Amino acid sequence: MNDQERIEVEAAAFRRLVDHLDNNKQVQNIELMLLADFCRNCLSKWYLAAATDRNIDLSDDEAREAVYKMPYSEWKENHQLPATDEQMDAFNAKRAAKSAK
Repeated sequence: MNDQERIEVEAAAFRRLVDHLDNNKQVQNIELMLLADFCRNCLSKWYLAAATDRNIDLSDDEAREAVYKMPYSEWKENHQLPATDEQMDAFNAKRAAKSAK
């Protein structure tokens, strides 16, 4: 595989991941963080960082919209549920364990 083919394959995989997340809106970001240590917000931050590294002008809102496929505020209003106490306890314990390393 040459560099251009690799870039195209990676871009296609990214688009498929975004589509998969979009098709599974019931999966909450807190659940993704607990299971995979990343969420849609992380992905949008990585997207923004990649654009910034390449001197491409992109706002945080634009990066989030690329991942959420809608304005973040709309996604939060329509799809994000409040984290349960158990989820927050697990999330905080995971963060504390990472900090202790």
